[in-house]
Amino acid sequence: MGAALALLAAIIAFLLFFDWNWLRGPIGRYASAQLKREVVITGDLRVHPWSLSPKVEAYGLRIGQPSWTRQLESNAAPMAQVQRVAVQIKLLPLLRGQTVLPFLAIDRPDLRLLRAKDGRANWTFGTARSDKPLKLPIVQRLIVNDGALRVDDRQRGALFVGQVNARERADDRQGRFVLEGKGSLNRSPFLAEIMGGPLLNISPSRPYPFQADVRAGATRIRAQGQITRPFDLSRFETQLNVAGADLNRLHDLTGLTLPNTPPYRISGQLVRKGARYDFKNLAGRIGDSDIGGDLFVLTDRERPYLEAQLRSRRLDFDDLGSLVGAAPATGRGETASAGQKVEAAQRDATRRLLPDATLQVERVRAMDAKVSYRAETVNAPNLPLRKVSLDMTLNAGVLTLDPLAFTFSRGDLRGKVRLDARPATPRTDIDVRLTNGRLEEFIPIQNGGKPVITGPVMARAKLTGVGNSVRRAASTADGVVTVVAPKGEIRQAFAELLGVNASKGLLLLLSDSDKQTSVRCAVADFSVKDGVMTTNHLVADTGVVLARGRGTINLATEQMAFRIEGDSKKPRLVRVFVPISIKGPFMEPRVSLQPGKAAGQGGVAAALGSLINPVAALLPFLTAGEAKDADCAGLVAQARQQGAPVRVTQTTPARGR
Repeated sequence: MGAALALLAAIIAFLLFFDWNWLRGPIGRYASAQLKREVVITGDLRVHPWSLSPKVEAYGLRIGQPSWTRQLESNAAPMAQVQRVAVQIKLLPLLRGQTVLPFLAIDRPDLRLLRAKDGRANWTFGTARSDKPLKLPIVQRLIVNDGALRVDDRQRGALFVGQVNARERADDRQGRFVLEGKGSLNRSPFLAEIMGGPLLNISPSRPYPFQADVRAGATRIRAQGQITRPFDLSRFETQLNVAGADLNRLHDLTGLTLPNTPPYRISGQLVRKGARYDFKNLAGRIGDSDIGGDLFVLTDRERPYLEAQLRSRRLDFDDLGSLVGAAPATGRGETASAGQKVEAAQRDATRRLLPDATLQVERVRAMDAKVSYRAETVNAPNLPLRKVSLDMTLNAGVLTLDPLAFTFSRGDLRGKVRLDARPATPRTDIDVRLTNGRLEEFIPIQNGGKPVITGPVMARAKLTGVGNSVRRAASTADGVVTVVAPKGEIRQAFAELLGVNASKGLLLLLSDSDKQTSVRCAVADFSVKDGVMTTNHLVADTGVVLARGRGTINLATEQMAFRIEGDSKKPRLVRVFVPISIKGPFMEPRVSLQPGKAAGQGGVAAALGSLINPVAALLPFLTAGEAKDADCAGLVAQARQQGAPVRVTQTTPARGR
């Protein structure tokens, strides 16, 4: 008995007079071996063991970087430097395998977190994944004073530099725990505030309610929910509201590759269970279009995986342009951010149609996805568009839209788009077909409420281009484009003017005649090489005029140049042989007459008239109408071979007069 008392007295004396600083070296060496990086305590080590909740204080704690970071930064600062850390731990729960910290205080910490492009992160140890859900011990009182934080996430391309503080705040009759962070995220202002009930009341058996408000540049995220198991951040559920200028900017916060969009606001219920995030009952607006549906994200794969079922009751067609980098429309009532308005002004000033926004290929390669989207109705001025649907997959850097479908009032445009972002220069393949379209819907010229031209129209475009923007891919495109109208009707006045028939066409126009003539066929067939579309056939065969043309469309410069010549099929008194010229940019083409032939024609007439008689002056303007019918059957058959979905039996309607 005496020996036991003596041993107890010796232990007590040892604990009372022992200099705990002697253990700084052994503790540092042990921690360094376990964490695979240098750990040192440069200040005092103080231990207060006389309690069921002993307390330890360490001053001047420094944790170095893992060795692989030297490949990225040769003189990288330590991962962590802390002026003081103080921690208490309850012994009785520890015996049951549960870690409970009544008190944790961290003074003036300076943390420098780094994740490389290959996913290695300095905040993980051993073989743990950098995106593994964080599970913390139960902390009943947490204080962080004047914390400095730098997060350099090179996998996401995100850099945060700022300050962090955590404390209990008096709020009405009870305290609240508040975690605050402020600074800059990719050079944009960042502010985050997370609030919850007092940590002292936390129980592992009860969910912990919280609120969060995060602002990153123009993006704002508000959440109100609960952590299912306190301090186990792998399980929570919250009502989430997100608003911002562009969904693409959420990449810095989430790591997800989202499309460029006009300003948006969406809400829904976010539930996390381990590596799965479910965003349920999503609802809101993107630009001037409503959006709804469900999606989920898996983070335990080689690349994050997103799957979504989305829908719009009413899609504003202008909002789709942002998906390919086009600035949204900025007219009255249109929704666009300040930056997008600047882009739109530049587009309008240069009169360019094809967008030149650079594709973020690194982001396309960094995520997989499967998305289905349906728009029940579409607001598309000047287009007879009624519905839009697409199924999109993104797998290992290859994005595929198949099918991509646009439903018109009459007719459908369906096809497939494949973007391969794996090469240094992305490659885009497009194959689309217009089936059962109507000329009067795409050429909505009216005469007294009646369409000037009617009839079916079919088309196919099959193109391949390389480049990291729509404009660059178009400027290198190779392929074919074919448009065919196998039959129809046209107002005879316009048909006559295709042959510049001064007598008949002008008289019909002046008389406001609505007389119709047949369209036997119309075919525009182009070969595309290095971004230049060159006509193989450009033919419009009507009952009274056969018009042929040739020309080019340059997708790189967005310029067109066409020459169209028409011949009458009927005798006409005054027929001026003047080719029609269509030249200029896509946005403002100029239609003009080339007077060279007409001047020559008139000069000959004047000479004959002076030598013979006045009647002879009319001879150059007379035509016997000898133009023959085009081989419509052959042209339509060739268009069908090019892939144009022609299903109409070719007939030869009676000619007009």
